[in-house]
Amino acid sequence: MADVLIAGGGPAGWALARACARRGLATTVVDPAPHRPWRNTYGVWSDELPGLPGGVIAAAPAATVAFGTREHRLGRDYLVLDNEGLRTWLTGERVRVVTGQAAAVEPGRHGATVVLTDDRRLAAAVVVDASGASRVLSGGALRGPRTEQTAYGLVLPAADAERLGPDAAVFMDWRGGGQSFRYQLPLGDGSVLVEETSLAHRPGVPVDELARRLRARLAAAGLRGRSAFAEERVRIVLDVPLPGRGAVVPFGVAAGLVHPATGYSLATSLRLAPRVAAAIAGAFEAGPPAAVRAAKRTLWTPEARAVHSLRRHGLHALRAMPPGEPAKFFDLFFTLPPAAQRAFTSGREDLPGTAAAMAKLFRAAPPGLRARLAGLRPVRKEHG
Repeated sequence: MADVLIAGGGPAGWALARACARRGLATTVVDPAPHRPWRNTYGVWSDELPGLPGGVIAAAPAATVAFGTREHRLGRDYLVLDNEGLRTWLTGERVRVVTGQAAAVEPGRHGATVVLTDDRRLAAAVVVDASGASRVLSGGALRGPRTEQTAYGLVLPAADAERLGPDAAVFMDWRGGGQSFRYQLPLGDGSVLVEETSLAHRPGVPVDELARRLRARLAAAGLRGRSAFAEERVRIVLDVPLPGRGAVVPFGVAAGLVHPATGYSLATSLRLAPRVAAAIAGAFEAGPPAAVRAAKRTLWTPEARAVHSLRRHGLHALRAMPPGEPAKFFDLFFTLPPAAQRAFTSGREDLPGTAAAMAKLFRAAPPGLRARLAGLRPVRKEHG
């Protein structure tokens, strides 16, 4: 019987597995393909994860820029993670790995039993669902249209990507007046990821439509994308519900850790994993229900819930903006002091800082945008 069983072998699941193992908890990870490469490109702000090992960092661009209607040099360093280095770092502790797909959980007096699709049964004191938005053990697939961030990217030779803009990390480029933006990252190996991203639509803009927009952007710069090394397709659910009652601890995307207005969750999962593991270990002797409750309290403190509510309001405002207005909004956002930007994007439990950043934006906004930020106009009907 495991002390902790984690369903899901992505970065979030492995971050918590590592932290639990380091606390002396007998930990098992269950995943259908535990050795499958992590394909997505992960970027984080360096101030979110200070002290990352060098092997986890693929690139540390010398500058990070953003464009609303004009260029902004950002006062924060942006890092591109090395997926193999990240996996090596997170999987270095002694953790049992089971190849299989979790299908159901059966709570019991002394923990729970996870049933796999092939009818194998695995007992554990504490069960964690780190299966992403599918939430295989903590609520199931989300119903109805969801608010999503979608993206399509191509990995290009750096020499080709130079035609698109500065030799820097481009966090956002809204120039052009559309409802999607360019995201561009040097990957540290002579290649660059160029991505067309739709920040927040319900339902999400089809990835194939974003591919069409990206190829049109490349063509306008004299590129055809034929030299691309690889492509990337992204779909992130932004409105995963927060955890309710139950015998399972959700973690990562399954726990609603995605920032509603940016789509980021990895840095949050990496930061929270040691705290959640400590909560489980600290309450373990009191029994599995106590350990589960302690983990959930750590995941969603009252401050974190309040900040999440403010961020959801920001998501609502973004969805309400007509074409061209996001560029003006982000002109205002990127003129905020770095500390205020950091509070909104990364201050998960910083209620005063988040509220102050949103208030600064509201005061600086022109009347039409201010009305949308206040929620005085209904969300427009979206056609992608």
